[in-house]
Amino acid sequence: MSEYPSNDPRDSSLPSAPAGLRRRLAELRGPGTAPRPLDARALAALAANPGCDRRALLDGAGIDKNALATALGAPSDAGQSQFAFMRGNAFEARVKADGGAELLRLTHALLGGGPAPAPASRHVPDLAARGPEARTRRTAEALREAAGREAWTLLDHPMLALDVAGSPAYLEPDAVVVAPDGTWTVVEIKSFPMIDGAADPAKVGAAARQSAVYVLALEGLAETVPTARVRDRVLLVCPRDFSNLPTAAPVDVRKQLSVTRRQLTRLTRVPDLLAALPEGTVLDPALPAEELRSAVAAVPAAYAPECLSACELAFHCRASARSGDEVTALGRAVRGELGGLATVGAVLAAAHGETGDPADPAVAALRRAHRLRGEALGGTRAVGALPWAAPRARTAQDDARAGEAA
Repeated sequence: MSEYPSNDPRDSSLPSAPAGLRRRLAELRGPGTAPRPLDARALAALAANPGCDRRALLDGAGIDKNALATALGAPSDAGQSQFAFMRGNAFEARVKADGGAELLRLTHALLGGGPAPAPASRHVPDLAARGPEARTRRTAEALREAAGREAWTLLDHPMLALDVAGSPAYLEPDAVVVAPDGTWTVVEIKSFPMIDGAADPAKVGAAARQSAVYVLALEGLAETVPTARVRDRVLLVCPRDFSNLPTAAPVDVRKQLSVTRRQLTRLTRVPDLLAALPEGTVLDPALPAEELRSAVAAVPAAYAPECLSACELAFHCRASARSGDEVTALGRAVRGELGGLATVGAVLAAAHGETGDPADPAVAALRRAHRLRGEALGGTRAVGALPWAAPRARTAQDDARAGEAA
């Protein structure tokens, strides 16, 4: 259930990035502000919107987007209640009890991997180390040792590293199981129920996208172990029906893995984003609101309604998109259909024939839709009226027509 490394985030200040880049990112965060480590959920959201330079820079710099959104006057309501955390942690502890006996049993029953796990063939290595880099090295050592052991090995909260937009991100999956046949399986433990063998598709999809990030990071590590093979199916463990007993189902993440890999390669590198910023730009939530708002506006965003469920800055970006009359506030599908028409005003002007190239398919479609709408409404509504405007009042002529039709 954990989403963030349990160690001090001050230890994760981009250790493998060049010193100049680390210094510039520290300046961008503000004096004395520790970087916030990326997690798989944030990376999945980042990969889902690779055109958003604002999110790429904020995540690459380790800036706390929740604190930033609050300082901008648009706090996010995203997050998990304390009760949900406690319930999730209790369920995870139950799943991993007794050396992960039940978890290994579920893995073997659903995915195979060799002989059934027996108490003598189970191994849970100690992954404790100081700082994310040391934990990543210890995880790599444990995986290499497990590959040569030919037994069932459970890695509880291993630490993986993944390069994202030129900066390293440290990821902590719930568990990784190494089977005797050399296969590595990512385990994702969630507290939402699996009723009659099926769970909420939206929540399963989110878990699959998150797990794909772990698989991608694990694949890079597996390249150094000749006998290792990372499964493209993860094991999703949830409470069975309305109990607290664990059940599981394999989830194919090949599609999510392909999309995540492609989207992450498209992300603009953090050094390029920094180079495009005005000199002296600082995104410290402690700044005055107006100064902070101007600094945030200097980083281009690519808002879409889907951001509301994935990004802490979504409310601020939505307000900016609406105030700027941007069509992005209407969704990616609408934005894609409108081509080069970037504002609602430009769309209405093109529909009314005031601007736009008639040969442009988007302009032609808008004018045809406007004409059909006018014909359907009988020309009674004013040109340019919004489609959700109040309907016109019924007249005596309408009543007469209705009587004749009857």
